[in-house]
Amino acid sequence: MATTVTTGALSLPVNLAQEIIDKVQTGSAVAALSASKPLLFGDTQVVTFTKHPRAEFVEEGAAKSPADVEFGTVTAVPHKAQVTVRFDEEVLWADEDRLKGVYQAVADAATVSLSRALDLGVFHRINPSTGAVMTGWTNYLAATTKTVTDTGDADADIEKAIGLVLNDGEGYDVNGIALSKPEAFALATTRDKQGHPLYPELGYGTNVTAFKGTKASVTTTVNAPEAKTATGVEAIVGDFQNGIYWGIQRTLPLEAITYGDPDGLGDLKRHNQVAYRLEMLYAWYVDPARFAVVKAAGTASAGK
Repeated sequence: MATTVTTGALSLPVNLAQEIIDKVQTGSAVAALSASKPLLFGDTQVVTFTKHPRAEFVEEGAAKSPADVEFGTVTAVPHKAQVTVRFDEEVLWADEDRLKGVYQAVADAATVSLSRALDLGVFHRINPSTGAVMTGWTNYLAATTKTVTDTGDADADIEKAIGLVLNDGEGYDVNGIALSKPEAFALATTRDKQGHPLYPELGYGTNVTAFKGTKASVTTTVNAPEAKTATGVEAIVGDFQNGIYWGIQRTLPLEAITYGDPDGLGDLKRHNQVAYRLEMLYAWYVDPARFAVVKAAGTASAGK
């Protein structure tokens, strides 16, 4: 029996909804290197130490001193990402099994886009749809002042960038490396004076998960080819565990739209089409001081 889908919100099957979230969390360098946090809707205040307490050794019978500690707060701000996909109207005539196929098709397409959106927003404040920077966003990773200019020696450049973070007076950690594909390839094909690969375990750099004992992720969101103005970013190193606070506040229901012009491509009825829309509400805060980037010569930070 033919199934007709009317305009309105369609609840995603529970297993499919979880699959979307899982894929977003594994398809993003941010998610691969930094664990997500459970977040409530709206701006989220995160309490931080601006001065950490220090323990005190106390002799028997001696008085105990108060810890010298200072607190601060940062705000994880919500950012909504959406994907609208059009289909021919005939998909509405499909039976129940076919409808599940439509769900899956939308989920697969949306997952890739939504995972990229997280990285592009956190790294560069870039709108994936237009390639332009979100000028109202002031909190993004590439705003860091710790920058290394590419010298042609990927290994040395990354080492120098790591040094900028580790040698900062605050004593930040380096527990993650995000690499563009060209940078990962450059590392993987680095050779010694005898022509032997220095890092044969990296293969061709297409699936690097660790480098010199540090967790790594390879993705084109590092250099962001969709950016209108080239970011020049080739590698990002730093404290991904503490320098990025992010989470998914809401995964909105799949919406079937059967009339109107929801995406500027013309009236759905006139074109015998239907649109499906999926939205996800992220929230994040980034501490750029905990990161350093390797950049191509002659490129400025996104939005500057």
